Amino acid sequence: MGCDGGTIPKRHELVKGPKKVEKVDKDAELVAQWNYCALSQEILRRPIVACELGRLYNKDAVIEFLLDKSSEKALGKAASHIKSIKNVTELRLSDNPAWEGDKGNTKGDKHDDLQRARFICPVVGLEMNGRHRFCFLRCCGCVFSERALREIKAEVCHTCGAAFQEDDVIVLNGTKEDVETLKGRMEERRLRARLGKKTKKPKAAESVSKLDVGEEPAGPSRAQEKPEEPSPDPDAGEKKTHPAPRGAANGSSAGKVGKPPCGATKRPIAASEESEAYKSLFTSHSSAKRSKEESAHWVTHTSYCF
Repeated sequence: MGCDGGTIPKRHELVKGPKKVEKVDKDAELVAQWNYCALSQEILRRPIVACELGRLYNKDAVIEFLLDKSSEKALGKAASHIKSIKNVTELRLSDNPAWEGDKGNTKGDKHDDLQRARFICPVVGLEMNGRHRFCFLRCCGCVFSERALREIKAEVCHTCGAAFQEDDVIVLNGTKEDVETLKGRMEERRLRARLGKKTKKPKAAESVSKLDVGEEPAGPSRAQEKPEEPSPDPDAGEKKTHPAPRGAANGSSAGKVGKPPCGATKRPIAASEESEAYKSLFTSHSSAKRSKEESAHWVTHTSYCF
């Protein structure tokens, strides 16, 4: 049953206690958060975007994730809240002039300084390595340290001058409490946007209906309108009974007769006081009439043919 040859077992071999919790190396965790994409686990490279919860991604990885329609998405939990490319903001990062990268480590025998970061705060100069809290503005994408925003209080961006509100400030790689706060803000923001779209739809329908009513053809409506009747004039009867004066009827030129006024009764030419030469111009004159001998008894003729 063991213990042959005079072996003596030790206590830790016989008594098994609880397993020790493995401690995560803080330096390794910071390097993973600030230097690698949270979705593809690749090194961050421009263009770099950040979500509404403050996580860093490569933009091409986010686009591939959104285009992937398969049911099983790799590492989908890290970006399950990203529904479209509008849910991420492209960051405007300031390069660190002291960062060399892998230029001097060609042989692999150089010490990598984990405290050295690729990007810095453009206002204070702090390195974005996880030792200091950083945040970005959702309206413009500029990245600053939290100390810069706290010490230099302003309502506009320190780099581009864009106006922002407190709701636009998002902490990068924050704590669990920060993530919960940002998650609540994100849900409220999306709810307001959803309600805004619903209110815009009935307004658009009303405007379209008003345009349809306003563009109706004006022809039928105008045809239905009754013409305005002239106002009754008490002197109209007197004007109808009295004929127009001879000088006004003849006008300035001789031989021309003016038109009678509107509504005046017509009188026969024979009863008029005009000259015989003027009356002979009309077919109703006696000179224009034929006798019975001159007119044919069966041929239909008009009085105009002489």
